[in-house]
Amino acid sequence: MRRVRLIPSISLLALMMAGCASEPAAPTKPAAEKILSGEQMLRDSQGIAQLGSRWQEGKQMVERGQTMQREGQIKIDEGRNLVEEGQKIMRESEEGYKNIKQ
Repeated sequence: MRRVRLIPSISLLALMMAGCASEPAAPTKPAAEKILSGEQMLRDSQGIAQLGSRWQEGKQMVERGQTMQREGQIKIDEGRNLVEEGQKIMRESEEGYKNIKQ
């Protein structure tokens, strides 16, 4: 009977040792964030300033491009009107020539 009791004790001991040998569980709380150094804060702020400058440059380009497009559209409209007026004058002249020839 002593043997029967010894086997569960050995099994329990083996399970306990295996549990202790496993890796510790991951901490549930996130580690506190590392405090940035002054140099790191300076580098970060310079990077952000560069991004802001780049964005502002892009915005100015967009505004210039939109102005050019508006001005270009005005020129296109003026050109279209000139072509239409010129074609009208040409038609009238051709009709006048045909009337003189008859």
